[in-house]
Amino acid sequence: MISDLTEEEVFKIANREIEVEQLNDEKLIEFIQIANATYRGGVQIIADADYDFIYISELRRRNPKHPFLQAVEPEAAFIGKTIKLPIQMLSTDKKKTRTEIEKWLENIRKSAKDIGIDPATLKIKVTPKLDGFAAYDDGERLYTRGDGIRGTDVSRVFERGLKVGGDGKRGHGAGEIIVNKSYFAANLSEYFENTRNFQAAILAEKKADERVQQAIDLKAALFQPFSQLPSWTGTMQELLSDFDNIIASVWSYVDYDVDGVIIEITNETLKQYMGATQNHYRWQVAFKANVGNAQVTILRVVPHTSRSGRVNPVAYFPPTRLGGVTIQRATAHHYKMVKENGIGAGAVIELVRSGMVIPKIEKVIAPSEPEIPDLCPSCRTKLVWDKDYLYCPNTAHCVAQIENTIIHFFKTLGNIDGFGPKTVKQLYSKGLNSVNDIYRLNVEEFIELGFGEKTAQNLFQELRRSRTEPLSDWRFLAAFGVFRMGTGNCQKLLQHYHLLEVFKLTEEDIDNIEGFDKSLSKVVIDGLHKIENDFFRLYNLGFNLQATPLLSELRESGAISQISGKTIVFTGTMEHGTRDEMEVEARKLGAKVGKAVSKKTDFLVAGTNVGMTKINDAKEKGITVLNEREYLSLIQKAK
Repeated sequence: MISDLTEEEVFKIANREIEVEQLNDEKLIEFIQIANATYRGGVQIIADADYDFIYISELRRRNPKHPFLQAVEPEAAFIGKTIKLPIQMLSTDKKKTRTEIEKWLENIRKSAKDIGIDPATLKIKVTPKLDGFAAYDDGERLYTRGDGIRGTDVSRVFERGLKVGGDGKRGHGAGEIIVNKSYFAANLSEYFENTRNFQAAILAEKKADERVQQAIDLKAALFQPFSQLPSWTGTMQELLSDFDNIIASVWSYVDYDVDGVIIEITNETLKQYMGATQNHYRWQVAFKANVGNAQVTILRVVPHTSRSGRVNPVAYFPPTRLGGVTIQRATAHHYKMVKENGIGAGAVIELVRSGMVIPKIEKVIAPSEPEIPDLCPSCRTKLVWDKDYLYCPNTAHCVAQIENTIIHFFKTLGNIDGFGPKTVKQLYSKGLNSVNDIYRLNVEEFIELGFGEKTAQNLFQELRRSRTEPLSDWRFLAAFGVFRMGTGNCQKLLQHYHLLEVFKLTEEDIDNIEGFDKSLSKVVIDGLHKIENDFFRLYNLGFNLQATPLLSELRESGAISQISGKTIVFTGTMEHGTRDEMEVEARKLGAKVGKAVSKKTDFLVAGTNVGMTKINDAKEKGITVLNEREYLSLIQKAK
């Protein structure tokens, strides 16, 4: 059911009459859901590339932790009772550039070393990424993927004569229902809008259309198990040394709709060790390249003030087709870049787009005289330079900073709807300039501020719901937007200290946490002091915060290893195993293994033939020194 969008708006967005930047968060996610549902139902309203590289990329840019990005994208529902799938069918993580693939392979190498596997011996498998209808065949039933956990029994397609690709046998597990592209173009394109529409017709509850049945009888339509697809297999080094040719070759292995390639490791032990997120397996990725470049002439460079006060330059140019989409602007990163490279009206630049909504300025071909703003475009305060960036110092009264700070809070909270840019702008225009002020509004006050009665009731209910529903304390802290304290670092911090303790911490306390350093610790302390008053005003409203378990408490309870999260250095000769073997074992128990003693070392495990100087030096630094027997006793408690 459409709620935030009108039917007219859906068509305008699909036709690019309304650009993604014009959508608030609510309309963006609703359009994504509509596009996904119509695609999986056989009526595609936008191209795959636009879905992935415009709308999903924009959602990931705005809110990388949005639940839609963490869940398996659902297949369309078909008539029939849903049943639990034999295994969970996860989505596949998407990579858009060779650089991203290289980073993924580096994670593979590190994980292999963690469990004693030589990365050079690993085999990488590359197969076509089919653009069909996902399903699972356990040999008895064929299930739609559904939401990844529960699907619908559509075994009727085999009763209609649908064959299995590859060796023709049932029970190969996951795959897709597909149709031969050449056959579709010659025999079906006049009757079906696209292959996706045809695939949905194969699954129809009633008797199959005669054209569908003919395609099934001629084996032009199949259930193609992934394990039976043709593939390229080689080492990581072989893949990277001929990457473009391998990808292009695999892309054309089959005469089915393909929208990329699947790259995965084949070692079962490593697969089990790497596991999966809630959304996708870590040992497998989809590569969906969307790269292009173009030369354009800049019309103007416009400054935009962010919530941090940083003024970002955005270059605008005539509508340009690049990487399958039409774009009109690109970020110039910072004003030092603008100043030094002559990025101004009339400059000719080369753009590169690789899966980004706002592409990158690759180089300036013909510079022009740039305009460097003196005043904040939002509040007209004189700007100041800080290294490469221009900043607005008017943190207390700059409209853009205040509005963006409020928007960031609600977006990060993640459990409240209705408070996107439009709502926040209206509230600010009526004198509401803090999250605390907004939370104290009642229905009547919302109405007095210009909202309709139903909208006012909904906004009030959303505010109340966001306080009463369970909310992770690290997410609440992250919502205040402390510099360098995103959700990951907030979660890490609260694994060591309770929420209300963080405002009493010293730089040294934070510096001692793995992943933080001295320079970051100072920034964090300064940021926490700035938000302290606002934090407690909101905290005292009574949010239903769920405390992050402390690592120390989890160790004491036996829920995790005694060495989980600790940094260990092994030295000397060991009897339990080689030092390499003991390091692998420690990593499996959640420890970080260092090669040399530092102030962040928690345990020095000393075997035989270790000099007392090294041991005494560790003790002087406050590091716990264990002999091999004491260490084995410690880790035995976790097994």
